[in-house]
Amino acid sequence: MKKIFVFLIFACTANLTFGENYLINGGQESQINYQMVQKVVPASGTKKLTLSYVEPVTFSSPTYNQRITAFNLTFSQNPDKRKESLDNRGNKVIVVEWKDPVRPISTTISMTALNQTKLQQLQTSAPFPLTDFPGDVKDYLKATEQVPSNNSQMISKAKQLTNGSKTEFDAVQKILTWVVDHMNYVLIPQSYNAMYSFETGKGNCQNYSHLSTALMRAVGIPARIVNGVTLKQPYEINTGTGSMTMRMAQGRHSWIEVYFPDLGWVPFDPQQTALYVSNRFIRVEIGLDNNETANDGLIRWTQSKGYEDQPQFEEMIDASFAGDRVNLAAQKQNYGPQKLMFYPPVAASFTKIAPPPPPKPPEPVSDQKLKTLQYQKPYMFGNLEFPQNIDFISTRGPAQQTTEGEMEMRKNFLVETAEYVTTRGNQYAQTFILKKPMQLGKIGLALHKFGGDGQLWIEIYKDDGQGRPGDYITTSEYMPLGMMKFSPGYTWFDFDFTKEMPALSPGRYWIAMGFTGSPIINWFFTYGKPVGPDDGTRYKTMFDETWSRSLSFEFNYRVVGMTTN
Repeated sequence: MKKIFVFLIFACTANLTFGENYLINGGQESQINYQMVQKVVPASGTKKLTLSYVEPVTFSSPTYNQRITAFNLTFSQNPDKRKESLDNRGNKVIVVEWKDPVRPISTTISMTALNQTKLQQLQTSAPFPLTDFPGDVKDYLKATEQVPSNNSQMISKAKQLTNGSKTEFDAVQKILTWVVDHMNYVLIPQSYNAMYSFETGKGNCQNYSHLSTALMRAVGIPARIVNGVTLKQPYEINTGTGSMTMRMAQGRHSWIEVYFPDLGWVPFDPQQTALYVSNRFIRVEIGLDNNETANDGLIRWTQSKGYEDQPQFEEMIDASFAGDRVNLAAQKQNYGPQKLMFYPPVAASFTKIAPPPPPKPPEPVSDQKLKTLQYQKPYMFGNLEFPQNIDFISTRGPAQQTTEGEMEMRKNFLVETAEYVTTRGNQYAQTFILKKPMQLGKIGLALHKFGGDGQLWIEIYKDDGQGRPGDYITTSEYMPLGMMKFSPGYTWFDFDFTKEMPALSPGRYWIAMGFTGSPIINWFFTYGKPVGPDDGTRYKTMFDETWSRSLSFEFNYRVVGMTTN
């Protein structure tokens, strides 16, 4: 990939502090041999079972391009009926039906995706507010139950955010900056509605998409929901001072596309990227909201009277990268959201949004004073929210009745966000910031044991002042793998420091995992940085002298002990 020069026009050059916004250039190009296997065990007394799929199509944009070949659907049992049609959004929907099924039915979806992400300078002069666009684009200004862009609060906020904007790009980046900093990723939210996220600041990929879309439509910017699949293949971005590893979960995902009159439809993942998505995304279905993009992966059935159980379902994805070229470089900017966001270079007039100054670091306490303090109050903090004991392969639901009297279950976006952390070549570390003195009792990690043998432990390090593990402090008790009870999903495993109960001064520290033998352990992570700074998750290989490699997510952890009153 050739090097791309950055050219920007700024509307504002006020005094600014540093955010976590990165300008990124370069590209990715891959041939992906993709296969998804779905297994459905019919419910008792099933009279009719109907499965729906959407065939992915070739798609082009200024930054992300997808070419699909060799798409194929095969079934372990031939369906009794098969129908193909285009819906009113242009999605090619395939519906298959079985009568009185008894045996499990497996469906294999296979294809080759030639995916390219090309991040060079974008030129857009689209004005704001927009005045004219094609009739089919106007559909994507409509309000829906999940995207209430006609809500008075939503309109008021969107107008406030875009006040003074003269270009569409300026309005869009102002909205996204607010969404990124307002939201915290939650895998299982109480609602997927944009108003829920507006009011609580919580949600998963559907919420990020709905909230961003609602705010854009509220000020006349067409935006649509995209459903597809993300792949777990990691990739590196050179940040100048090191490298950042980007990784998505492998599974269903929701993102958006925004219409620019001079660019067409351009993809955004409001969780992390603007004006592009990586080529680890496979685009499948589009619509007004996630209620409308429900065809792919939809299960419907009818049962004889007296039966109320529901089908069992499993879905597994396998993607091999026959070719994978990545050449990406990013540079941190002194404007934009506090949380991690990547933009390609854009030639357009826009406002640099200054993030608030970083919080003042806690005042340290001397070692002598730490020994004289009275630690009497329980203290626990960390990145605490994750779905415990969930089987990500087979969890589905909930079932609901349609107006036609059928039962249905839609695809879910419950994905396993975790890193395999006991690989021989790497060691992983997660930062935590202690705001008051404490005696350390335990540190819990959200782990899943798959097997193997050996022992695990945790080492605690001081921060070196440069956002990396520095001086060693202490080590937990060793945890033999046999003591770790098996769980269908992720659960807390507490590493014990109570024999020593080290006293820690306020400041920044690092949790580093150590192991012997050959344990197979995954550590759950949360997208973004809900608790710590963007450099707060690091790893190093056996060839690295320093912890120069960072990760784009934050591991789930909890720190437990006693503090002063």
